[in-house]
Amino acid sequence: MTVEQSIANQQIRKETDTDEVLVQVKNIKKYFPIKGGILKRDIGQVKAVDDVSLEVKKGETLGLVGESGSGKSTLGRVILRLLQPTEGEILFEDNDISLLSNRKLREYRKDMQIVFQDPYASLNSKMSVGELIEEPLLVQTSASKSERKEKAIELLEKVGMRASDRTKYPHEFSGGQRQRISIARALALNPKFIICDEPVSALDVSIQAQVLNLMADLQDEFNLTYLFIAHDLSVVKHISDRVAVMYLGRIAEVAPKKSLYDNPLHPYTTALLSSVPSTDVRHRREKIQLSGDLPSPSDPPSGCVFRTRCPQAYDRCSVERPELKDMGAGHYVACHLYDEAKT
Repeated sequence: MTVEQSIANQQIRKETDTDEVLVQVKNIKKYFPIKGGILKRDIGQVKAVDDVSLEVKKGETLGLVGESGSGKSTLGRVILRLLQPTEGEILFEDNDISLLSNRKLREYRKDMQIVFQDPYASLNSKMSVGELIEEPLLVQTSASKSERKEKAIELLEKVGMRASDRTKYPHEFSGGQRQRISIARALALNPKFIICDEPVSALDVSIQAQVLNLMADLQDEFNLTYLFIAHDLSVVKHISDRVAVMYLGRIAEVAPKKSLYDNPLHPYTTALLSSVPSTDVRHRREKIQLSGDLPSPSDPPSGCVFRTRCPQAYDRCSVERPELKDMGAGHYVACHLYDEAKT
């Protein structure tokens, strides 16, 4: 059974209908300095995230897609303050956490967690599974040893593992099992928001379906909010409520998933969707081959960053950066093609 069939057959997940915003980023930038010369002075900047504004509604799954190097993972780490933003605001439940000290930020850590792409690299191989899951409780709470043990066993069972697995070590498990352990660890402090950074991309297709179904079940049970970062558009389609498309550090399009997949507006989104394999000949798209390579984030094109690969670019695209425009029904696009008049 494919990922798509497994998730489609579940019929448990519901589209979110809340307008309450849990996480909001405003004009976020993350630049990394480029050092050069004998004195290692700054000679340039890598603009990994360049003026991004985005919101994640409570209880929803927002998918974040784009090519490798588009800045998706960097944005996720900035939102969690694992990386300090160069500019901009990060609001969590209307509280600006972008400039908080590590001490003050600690109280928000329990509400925001992350599941990384590679569970083997993110789990300390010298710690047992029980120790890994209990560590957040040890750091953030006053729970006793017996309470931590009980919580670890409960979470292991929630993610489809056995209580006896608590005494084993990460190398004793498969990739899918290690990812389940990572999810259990992320749930230890009862978070409200979890960033899933390519959580199934390293897993076999059959295992992907199991992990995605588990994440959907846990979202319903614990009222979780997800930011789901991925490059697999077929997976994003079935797990997300809304989808944001990112290109070279900027947001190109944001829309409810049905609107985006049925009627993509940005030329980049259209090209991405055309590459998704489909067994339904009625909805198969003509493949669009983009010219050239992804430009360097240290020297992005002027104006619209996609213009060097866009088949519909015109003069204005090279001199003016397009802003996100509201096209109605929650569909936003950053493209001059949708301005009232071309100039």
